[in-house]
Amino acid sequence: MNFILYFSDCIIPCTIFYILIYAVFHHTDVYECFQMGVKDGFKIVIKIAPTMLALMVSIGIFRISGALALLSELLEPLGEILHIPSAVIPVILVRIFSSSAATSFVLDIFKEYGPNSKTGMMVSIMMGCTETVIYTITVYFAAIQIRKTRWVLPGALFATLAGVIASVIITEIIM
Repeated sequence: MNFILYFSDCIIPCTIFYILIYAVFHHTDVYECFQMGVKDGFKIVIKIAPTMLALMVSIGIFRISGALALLSELLEPLGEILHIPSAVIPVILVRIFSSSAATSFVLDIFKEYGPNSKTGMMVSIMMGCTETVIYTITVYFAAIQIRKTRWVLPGALFATLAGVIASVIITEIIM
């Protein structure tokens, strides 16, 4: 375990040192490359900003309007059958759209149940086993202008379902 901690402390300085040594031997202007990367990064941010803003506003409206609470209540009987606590259902629904919104739900669960509780453990594992599907598709695909997504959404939703099921099974095994 100490090796992993030591390695994680050293990886970034070693990477920077490697880049500098590579630049010296290949006569590369690192600062100019860095500036070009920053300029490209700003161009991407400007391209994806409207998509991100629309997504954030729509998530806020979905949550504030009570639609999320209503949908969670409708899915509660299914959650009981699948051994999913009712507090976890909003996390599952919101995680598909926004990681930050899901994290706020997770923090609420930690405050109410504790991080070492069955519910806290389940949402922790779930956050690691799932991805923000809609966010990822809209933002990254918009940045590189992919229009034909075909099986991306169904595949990503299936992977999210697999992550939710895995988190429930893992929690049942370890708790």
